[in-house]
Amino acid sequence: MELYKDKNAPIDARVEDLLSKMTLEEKIGQTVQMPLGRMDFEKVKQLARDGQIGAFIYAFTALAGEEGDSSLAIEKANTVQKIAVEDSRLGIPIINGRDVIHGYRTIFPTPLAQAASWDGALVEKGCEIMAREAYSTGVHWTFAPMVDLSRDPRWSRISESYGEDPYLAGELAKASVHGIQGDDMSQKGKLVACAKHYIGYGAAEGGRDYCKSEISDYTMRNFYLTSFKKAVEAGVSTVMNSFNEISGQPVASSSYLLRDVLRDELGFNGYVVSDWGSVEQLENFGVAEDRKECAELAFNAGVDMDMCSDCYFEHLKSLIEEGKVSMETLDASVRNILTIKFKAGLFEHPYLEETNPDEKMLLAEDVAFAEKFAAECAVLLKNDGVLPLQKGTAVALTGDMLEAKRDLICSWSADGRAEDTQSFLEAMYEYNGKENCRISRHMNGLNAQSIFTTSDVVVVAIGESWMVTGEANSIASIDVTDHRLEYVKRAKMSGKKVITVIFAAKPLAIADVVQYSDAVLYAWHGGTRTAMATVKLLFGEYIPCGKMPSTMPRHTGQIPIYYNFNENPRLIDDYYGNKPKFMIGARTLTSYHDISGTPLYPFGYGLSYTTFNYSDVRTDKGEISLADLENGESFTIRAKIKNVGDYNGNEIAQCYIADVKASMCRPTRELRGFKKVYIQKGESVEVEFKLGFEELGFYRRDGKFAVEKGEFEVYVGKDCYAEDKLIIKVI
Repeated sequence: MELYKDKNAPIDARVEDLLSKMTLEEKIGQTVQMPLGRMDFEKVKQLARDGQIGAFIYAFTALAGEEGDSSLAIEKANTVQKIAVEDSRLGIPIINGRDVIHGYRTIFPTPLAQAASWDGALVEKGCEIMAREAYSTGVHWTFAPMVDLSRDPRWSRISESYGEDPYLAGELAKASVHGIQGDDMSQKGKLVACAKHYIGYGAAEGGRDYCKSEISDYTMRNFYLTSFKKAVEAGVSTVMNSFNEISGQPVASSSYLLRDVLRDELGFNGYVVSDWGSVEQLENFGVAEDRKECAELAFNAGVDMDMCSDCYFEHLKSLIEEGKVSMETLDASVRNILTIKFKAGLFEHPYLEETNPDEKMLLAEDVAFAEKFAAECAVLLKNDGVLPLQKGTAVALTGDMLEAKRDLICSWSADGRAEDTQSFLEAMYEYNGKENCRISRHMNGLNAQSIFTTSDVVVVAIGESWMVTGEANSIASIDVTDHRLEYVKRAKMSGKKVITVIFAAKPLAIADVVQYSDAVLYAWHGGTRTAMATVKLLFGEYIPCGKMPSTMPRHTGQIPIYYNFNENPRLIDDYYGNKPKFMIGARTLTSYHDISGTPLYPFGYGLSYTTFNYSDVRTDKGEISLADLENGESFTIRAKIKNVGDYNGNEIAQCYIADVKASMCRPTRELRGFKKVYIQKGESVEVEFKLGFEELGFYRRDGKFAVEKGEFEVYVGKDCYAEDKLIIKVI
């Protein structure tokens, strides 16, 4: 038996044995990913027989995941895999990739909405279910999680991110990688994960998709790299390079970013796959003369696998023969790819084994979890005593999202189905009784006002279409459209209490909506069970506990606005409105003359039906020497939280720090811990946070991570506006 076929042999030995037997053409084949859905099938079979395909992507186009492309071509995949495994010279299996982002058939909230749960356990379980469903249809590899830091809600792909904060995104990156891959990727129901898009894709100027990013090394290391670092620490097997260029250098051709930083600095040891066509797009950037030079630049930079441009397939052989790419470089890339295939168990389980994968979809317990997940993500932004409602309340219902279904599962849900999803209206009928629901589909006329005035409350369902989310769907304004705002205004004219429910994938500028509403619930595009979760929240069966993972601006013109900025020297950044104002003579300087500079709702904000009071914020010690901190000692920060309201509920306690004086400008506040705790009414709990070397340090100009001596302010509270403060010192 050949060593590489011995499942009991060490993976490193199996890889080296196989690598030693491969021809140049077979090695190059491992670096090639092709779109199975749109290729000539006879050609595909011959390429598999010749060992010249390393991976497939189940898609017809680069936007297949958001355009409802559910054509997996499963029957073709097994046929081709059989040829690759049984008819090719070495029997190397093909790895099948698919954009499975926030659910497969059972769709969960979008990743940004998931971040509003501040709950790694929920995120991990959602990824476990997603992986199990996808695995049953022959998917081996998902292009998730997307861990791009994003501070601009105009960017349509913010919905796929975990928001604006590196700490929160990093914790959820770890959870999602573990949920997808588990402790052992070779186990059935587990997939290979892919952290994307490395790096800076979420910093696209103006929120324009694919646009350039300007990111200094200091900002990259302290903000944009954090979630990738956490994904690598969690064992992510693959990383996808981003489309963008950073300060004049396309990531796909940057040896500095892909080798020096990703591999040498972060310690990544899987393989790097290009985003769809990003290798050939180096020619569009003007850094390559032709497709051959595209292949040369990308491969030498560290892109191991070319997704769907065929540049490696067409040109790697001649590049090696000409000495422009070395065999050592090729062997290193193939070694990376083969290692993941062995770790994923593809050599032992290459085929789709389920005879009826539909039986694995939409299991009752998974659907129940999807509802709970959606409820935990919803954020109560305003409540002037109108919520929760009593069952049987006469409710007038209006708004353009009243009967939406496809929007609720959002973009990048190609395998989800609108027919699996209730509309908000259907869920209201089911829960509150059709006889207690009065419908106004049109905002004008006497009929609408009659419906409003003969009801106890008016619920307005508005939001945004799924078609302004996902790739290449950026928008210039996030303000609520006049048409949607008119629903809220008309409802307010009735004199009844107005509850506005917003189904959206990104933070919208909703200041006018808030003005005309007595309660506002941000329900997101929450997946298969969005509607029922939202209805149960309105009626108090679920108690809201979500917190915003991104700042909500008052106006599009405030973008970018995020909480962890560096203070302006004249103190005119108005994010924290409690700071002293900078004055010149009698004039107070502000960020804007026409609106307040503060956000409408800050990072970490979210209400409940109950009330939580914080007290007794303290530290176990006031100071620690730098040497002791470097050796693992830490500050223990504790706070008491009491539920003084009328409902049991979850609270998300947040711990922030501020480095008072440092060698470089540091953020006004930075999240460094959070705890989600369940507190029964009238009871108290104590939360604890550890602040050690990792939490107090930052990357300096030289790229080295360090803690500097001095004072740190520590804040504990319910959002980034937390007021309870103490001082700790590093001496």
